[in-house]
Amino acid sequence: MAEERVQRRLAAILAADVVGYSRLMEADEEATLRTLKTYREIIDRQIDSHDGRVFNTAGDSVVAEFRSPVEAVRAAIAIQEELKPHNDELSDEGKMMFRIGINLGDIMVEGDNLYGDGVNVAARIEGLCAPGEVYVSGIVHGQVEGKLSLNFEDMGEQSVKNIGKPVQVYRVHTGTGENIPQDAIVKPLLVTDKPSIAVLPFDNMSNDPEQEYFSDGITEDIITALSRIHWFFVVARNSSFSYKGTTPDIRKVANELGVRYVLEGSVRKAGNRVRISAQLIDGSTGNHLWAERYDRELEDIFAVQDEITRTVVGAIEPELADAEIDKARRSPPNDLDAWDCYQRGKWHFYSRTPDDLDRAQDLFDQAVALDPTLAVAYAAAAMVHYYQTTGVGQKELGNYLEDGLRMARKAVELDDEDASAHVALGLTHIARSEGEQARLQFKKAVDLNPSDGHAIRWLATSYSWFGEPETAIPLLETSIEVSPRDPLVGPTMVRMAECYHFLGDYENAVTWGRRALLETSTRSLGHMVLISALALLGHKEEAEKALPELRRLRPEMTCKTVVREGDAPAHWPENYLSAYIEGLRKAGLPD
Repeated sequence: MAEERVQRRLAAILAADVVGYSRLMEADEEATLRTLKTYREIIDRQIDSHDGRVFNTAGDSVVAEFRSPVEAVRAAIAIQEELKPHNDELSDEGKMMFRIGINLGDIMVEGDNLYGDGVNVAARIEGLCAPGEVYVSGIVHGQVEGKLSLNFEDMGEQSVKNIGKPVQVYRVHTGTGENIPQDAIVKPLLVTDKPSIAVLPFDNMSNDPEQEYFSDGITEDIITALSRIHWFFVVARNSSFSYKGTTPDIRKVANELGVRYVLEGSVRKAGNRVRISAQLIDGSTGNHLWAERYDRELEDIFAVQDEITRTVVGAIEPELADAEIDKARRSPPNDLDAWDCYQRGKWHFYSRTPDDLDRAQDLFDQAVALDPTLAVAYAAAAMVHYYQTTGVGQKELGNYLEDGLRMARKAVELDDEDASAHVALGLTHIARSEGEQARLQFKKAVDLNPSDGHAIRWLATSYSWFGEPETAIPLLETSIEVSPRDPLVGPTMVRMAECYHFLGDYENAVTWGRRALLETSTRSLGHMVLISALALLGHKEEAEKALPELRRLRPEMTCKTVVREGDAPAHWPENYLSAYIEGLRKAGLPD
């Protein structure tokens, strides 16, 4: 029996939908449905009057077929022009703006439905379109140019979802959308000076639509995990998921949701393996700040979901922090607000020289003076006090340490749910040799934000420095895994080298010491642990060759000053300290 032949034809496809429909429904369901009903009557009438046929509708979207691309564009213009005066009568929050995309292509016919790339491209172009406007494909532009009294703006080639080749797109100057102020079209949802991020629904790239739950679950878990990090604002799930199934311009998303950054990604499942890709994008420029891909076996789907979430969030936080620091450093010095002062202070804090710590302290003090409620600035100031009294700034303990304790307690008082506040308070306990109290604070920080590599590192330290290095090692491994690009990953590796040194495993201590110096070659502690381990392994010549760099960094250092200057904390167990100093002495560090 001969196979039934698929019916095909060339058609112009118009795709339209409402911008921010979920937001409108959330604000006022009944009013939104009344407006949509009125607007759909207008749209259907204009399509019919231009010899078009609506063949697919789904809530707020319309897809129609035209025999002529000229008539399709005429219908689109007529729709936007007729809807405009209706929108002018509505409040800014209630305006219902449609975007329309048009393509000309080969389609397949099945009953009353149409399928094929001709339809798909129209939908993707609509997703790129600005509110109240009409965008067309290059082939439509070629067909209608010179036949209609319209101006077209070349938007260039656009890469769109599930379409192999880039699509040439043109904007039609309709005189409707462009005359409406952007802030009247979509009112930003956020009122905050914090950096902000929206996590778009991860695309399900698998052939199985039932896997949608997995991609949605990944997205929701990332939103929840990011919400635990209090120094930036995360847009709620309902707002982010209003973009599900679309391919919007990221800069438009950022404007519509009022955010600086957007995270998007995809999930592809095949057999018992899953591949998850994620990209962090600057909403103002559309530039990619970070991208990563994760391949995992799906032995336990929920365990994989948790692991991916923790890893993605751990990678994103330092990238956002770097972006905010760069932004603050570009701000004019006389035009710094509290947040800019805090971010500039963090840049100096990460540099960790005595002069940089002094400058960081000044900036954090400015930040809390400008905004006495900024908990993260108090926490950062307390951390500076810790480092100022432990071998970097070389300040006297006394009142300086008490000031750090006061600032850490103030941070916790202002925001008990902020992980950094508890890390700061834990550090003041470390400086006072109060290991148990420190551990309780670090545990609280990790409970609040399991993706905070900094908190995990200090929890590990509270074990290693107080006699339990074997407990610290897996925690340090987790810290590096969840936050491999953290500016403080070098010190984490130093901690790992210390743990192996404490256990007498000097080979692993050397391995981690070398890795640490690739990340943080200007920190004396990394050189110290490597030199000591090399000497204790019997590699005296190599240890001696490494010693001059340490002496350059700390020319006054001797074996006697190691504890006094805080390079080896005074609360280390005696056996740790004696082995550590023995190695330095063998390498040639003077007594």
